[in-house]
Amino acid sequence: MVTQHWRDSSAVFHNRAEEYDSWFDESLLFAIETTAIRGLARTIQPPALEIGVGPGRFAEALGSRFGIDPASSPLKKAGSRGILACQAIGEALPFRDDSFATISLFFTLCFLQDPTRVLQESQRVLQKNGYLILGVVPATSAWGKNLQQKKVQKHPFYRHAHFFTLDQVKSLLANQGFAIKASVSTLYQCPGKVLHKEESRSGMDEQAGFVVLMAQAP
Repeated sequence: MVTQHWRDSSAVFHNRAEEYDSWFDESLLFAIETTAIRGLARTIQPPALEIGVGPGRFAEALGSRFGIDPASSPLKKAGSRGILACQAIGEALPFRDDSFATISLFFTLCFLQDPTRVLQESQRVLQKNGYLILGVVPATSAWGKNLQQKKVQKHPFYRHAHFFTLDQVKSLLANQGFAIKASVSTLYQCPGKVLHKEESRSGMDEQAGFVVLMAQAP
């Protein structure tokens, strides 16, 4: 199941874990993003798992105790933040059926080899009527276009990424039986010009730099 795609896409996060983790230090972007997530899912119901947990910054801030990631170096940092994390991929979650009340993916969807399989696995390990929380950068937004340009330029962190429109995200969820119950949009400041905190807006906006969707499993 661990293919060359996964080796290539996770290698940079393994080799440059310190650099990636440092992005979050005193980051206004991170503050805007976590504020939007908290506004939508005020209390992430335990037990909660984050797929693509990386160094554990979101999991620590939002109360997810468990995490998985294919890159091993960031998992050490996640562990130091109190996250019970293991090396695994979303296409083959190492958990029993009905294990979690909440699963989250923040900035992870674009790096997946097989998003459909990850959603199938998420549905399997979610409890009945459990929640999936997705945080995505719409491909049509200024932020999405900026990251797409970085991909074209072979940026080490984004060269293997694939960015989705909100319609594509909604279709992926609907095809696996997930029902979107709530959503918020934020980050309307331009890339490289984020100067102040933002309040999130209800609903999904293709022009927002960050959109959070809360979907319920069947």
